[in-house]
Amino acid sequence: MNLIEVGQIAPDAEYDGIDGKRASVRDWRGHPLVLYFYPKDNTGGCTKQAQAFTALMPEFAKAGVAVVGISKDSVESHVKFIDKFDLRVTLGSDGDGSMCQAFGVWVEKLLYGRKYMGIDRSTFLIGADGTVLRIWRKVKVVAHAESVLDAALQTN
Repeated sequence: MNLIEVGQIAPDAEYDGIDGKRASVRDWRGHPLVLYFYPKDNTGGCTKQAQAFTALMPEFAKAGVAVVGISKDSVESHVKFIDKFDLRVTLGSDGDGSMCQAFGVWVEKLLYGRKYMGIDRSTFLIGADGTVLRIWRKVKVVAHAESVLDAALQTN
């Protein structure tokens, strides 16, 4: 597992976009990027997180900051998730887990005494030059999108 640190260049990891095309972190160079990893479409915390980022999309757009959410869910699942909740964030599918591995968010978790592998809810603020400017790990959903927007505005 890779642990990305502030000041490093973000990995040029790839994901599948809902448009059916393969995309990469490097495709966003020239624009600041909020890249957030979340465990699963249509679950309580993940839905609240996507809705919070959606609500702030006008402010992110005004600041020239793109927002992309990544999970291992399929493109089809993402399309349904977007439609069901009228989401405005870009979602990407990391079906093979390579992007989660590259960013160090695929971790062992413990739930009711059972160990399993899953996505550690994490967010990365990446500068226009590809440098990681800020990292949030083990994210709590409440007020997180607002904190990320504040950080993006301070670094922009």
